[in-house]
Amino acid sequence: MPLEIITVPCLKDNYAYLVHDAASGRTALVDAPEAGPIAAELARRGWRLSDILITHHHGDHIDGVEALRASSGARVIGAAADAHRLPPLDLELHDGDEIGICGETAHVLDVSGHTVGHVAFHFPASGAAFTADSLMALGCGRVFEGTMAQMWHSLSRLAALPPETRIFSGHEYTLANANFAVTIEPENAALISRKKAVEQDRAADRPTVPSLLSEELATNPFLRASRPEVKDAMGMRDARDSEVFAEIRRRKDRF
Repeated sequence: MPLEIITVPCLKDNYAYLVHDAASGRTALVDAPEAGPIAAELARRGWRLSDILITHHHGDHIDGVEALRASSGARVIGAAADAHRLPPLDLELHDGDEIGICGETAHVLDVSGHTVGHVAFHFPASGAAFTADSLMALGCGRVFEGTMAQMWHSLSRLAALPPETRIFSGHEYTLANANFAVTIEPENAALISRKKAVEQDRAADRPTVPSLLSEELATNPFLRASRPEVKDAMGMRDARDSEVFAEIRRRKDRF
C-alpha cells in the first residue's frame, strides 16, 4: 500500500507533510515550519511522530523541530552538508543515500541551489518526491546560496524522475508562478489550462500541491529551459540550457 501523505498548511504559505504507514503505525514529517498545526493534525489522527526529515536550514522549514522532537522523541534526519546550521541531527545523510522511512526506502538527492546542502526525498514505491524549495509547482526557489548552473543541475535531476511522481513542494506560490510562467510561454495551451485550474483552486482556498511531475514538465518554465520553443521565445536559440534557465530565473526575480 502506498504511504498516506497529509498536507499541513503552516505559517502564511508554507506546507509540511505527514507521511504515514498504516501497517506499522509509523509517521514521518517532512519539514517543520511551526509546531502547532503539525501537532494538532497528529493529535486529530492519533498518530505519533517517528521521524522528522529536514530539507534545508531556513527557519520556515525548521523552527518547529525542537518542540516536535521533545513531544514525540522522533529522530531528526537531515543533510550532513547542512548539519552545522540545522537542529542537532540523529542521522546525517549524503547524496545518494537510501534510508528506511515508514516501511519504504527513501532516496536522498542533493538539490543545492536555493541553499547549499538542500536535499529532496524521493519515495519511489509511493511515487512521491518532497522537493521543498528546489522544484516547486510551476516554479523553483530563488538561488540564494548556490549558482544558477547548480540549480539547473538539481532541477534536471528531479526532472529525470518518473513523470507520474507527485511533487510535494514547500510553499503555496503556484498562482504567482503561473502568472510569471505565461510571460515566458503565452501560447502554451497546457500552461493556460493549468493557470485557470490554479486560479479556481486558490479561489476555493484549495492547495495546489502536490503536482505531477508530468504537469511540471509540460508547464513549468524552469524545467523547460532546454526546449527549442522556449529558447526561441526568449531569443536565446543558441544558448546553453543552463544559460536559458538563468535568464528565466533572473526574470522571475524581477517579476
